[in-house]
Amino acid sequence: MRVPLEITYRNVPRDDATEQIIREKMAKIEKRYDNIISCRISIEQPQESQRSGNPYRIRIDVRVPPGKELVVRRESGEGEMHTALSAVINDAFQALRRQLEKTKGMQENNIKVPVEGPDTAIVIRKFEDEGYGFVRTLTGEEVYFHRNSVLNNDFDRIEIGTGVRIVQTEGQKGPQASTVQIVDKPGVRGAGQETSELDLPEGWQP
Repeated sequence: MRVPLEITYRNVPRDDATEQIIREKMAKIEKRYDNIISCRISIEQPQESQRSGNPYRIRIDVRVPPGKELVVRRESGEGEMHTALSAVINDAFQALRRQLEKTKGMQENNIKVPVEGPDTAIVIRKFEDEGYGFVRTLTGEEVYFHRNSVLNNDFDRIEIGTGVRIVQTEGQKGPQASTVQIVDKPGVRGAGQETSELDLPEGWQP
């Protein structure tokens, strides 16, 4: 894997046993699918469910050539934490394996396409409460991004003028960034940009 495995926890304490399970399963995946570019795994528990201990949710984002993103979302049922998480992790990785197998088969039956590299861009709009924003690439294209696409949970560090690298995919409403990585210090603002809420690009709704 070109980018180290990233595991994040939200409203869930970091657990060594759970993390070991994830890393072992990911290692097995990599042995079979050696073209994986990056993998981000998020484990969370909704705040309203903390009292009862359920449900636990897991999301796996895997990027493979040529810039294709595979997303798996699973949610646990009732049960003790380790049991619930183990079940949902197993389910999620089984679903991921099916997606990778399907993608591999499609690629083998088609002409291979060169891997798309990341684009350099600058953040031009950010909607803090809604959890998304827009960047402008060097070619002048405006691209939507969501906070879940920002690596290392750095969405809160992003401001107008922050330099980033993005990997684009085509969304239902236009181009969007599947991955956003900060490459410049946040807080740098472009000339005349004093607000984070400017007009949205055509076709997008807040």
